[in-house]
Amino acid sequence: MTETTAEVLAEVRGRVGLITLNRPKALNALSLGMVRSLMATLLAWKHDDRVLAVAIRGNGREGAFGAFCAGGDIRFLHQAGSTGNPQLEDFFTEEYTLNHLIHHYPKPYIAFMDGIVMGGGMGISQGGSVRIVTERTKMAMPETAIGLFPDVGGGYFLSRCPGRVGEWLALTGDAIGAGDAIAFGLADGCVPSERQAALWEALATQAFADAAAVEALVATYFVAAPPALESTRPDIDAHFAHDSVAAIVRSLECAEGNAWAPMTAATLRKRSPLMLHVVLEQIRRARGMDLAADLRMERDMVRHCFYLRPGQSETVEGIRALAVDKDHSPRWNPARIEDVTPDMVAPFFESPWPAHAHPLATLA
Repeated sequence: MTETTAEVLAEVRGRVGLITLNRPKALNALSLGMVRSLMATLLAWKHDDRVLAVAIRGNGREGAFGAFCAGGDIRFLHQAGSTGNPQLEDFFTEEYTLNHLIHHYPKPYIAFMDGIVMGGGMGISQGGSVRIVTERTKMAMPETAIGLFPDVGGGYFLSRCPGRVGEWLALTGDAIGAGDAIAFGLADGCVPSERQAALWEALATQAFADAAAVEALVATYFVAAPPALESTRPDIDAHFAHDSVAAIVRSLECAEGNAWAPMTAATLRKRSPLMLHVVLEQIRRARGMDLAADLRMERDMVRHCFYLRPGQSETVEGIRALAVDKDHSPRWNPARIEDVTPDMVAPFFESPWPAHAHPLATLA
């Protein structure tokens, strides 16, 4: 059986459901149509006895693999957020529902996280039972660069990284490779990029006794991937343990002895000051939440990112500067980390809906 749409390809071969994201020119950035197609496919396969497991990959510019998913379609988000398009609300509600389904999927879900894996791409991979990285993987949650926050369950999975890695990744948006993704609990194993096609074909053609046998096959392709940031971990844990964004930045700017700390401070100075404060609060709240509660909190937050301050959305401005006008000079408001007050941050965590009417009320 093969089902083809412009942006998502889905087929069952042997005992495995195979999904290919097929928007390579946009690095497979997720549109609302793609979210709906993925949801429909996974729901159909959930109770299909022929399907023992699901595997997902992205098409790159030169064919299969090479790019997994660069996130959500931020041009759409800018347009919708600027014009009041109601599909903006649908996008986040349906995307977060998809993220939740993947985390709770009753069958093995194998994500081939080759190349770019950012934002929404993390949302459709982190819930997987087998998360594969390659030597080409560039993994990040870079939302503070566009005045947003690491959503799609980012509060949940980043807050569960060791030490203060979650705060560092969420605030800076820095990218990591295969070895660090595994060390930080964001991937399960590394497969050489040139071996992915063989593994994909093996999944489609081998006879499997059960779902466990599918996962066991994948594990035979894993190779060692040493972390690159092992020596940096003590610095990450020391600086990003501080109580506030201002204290984190002061600590980094006053550090001596290596180039990492001042470079990291300089990165933070470029991000949205308001959203840095919001994100630090998000990660620390999420440590005590289950996934459903975190996604409901993030759904509240993303609504506020677009509508809390009419005409002054950090997210609309951030996307404008990065992807629309491409001047890379966002006009953040407030402009400085030190000018953000608790009263500016608190409203992001107040739900605009009563609990019974929340768009994600049914998630458990």
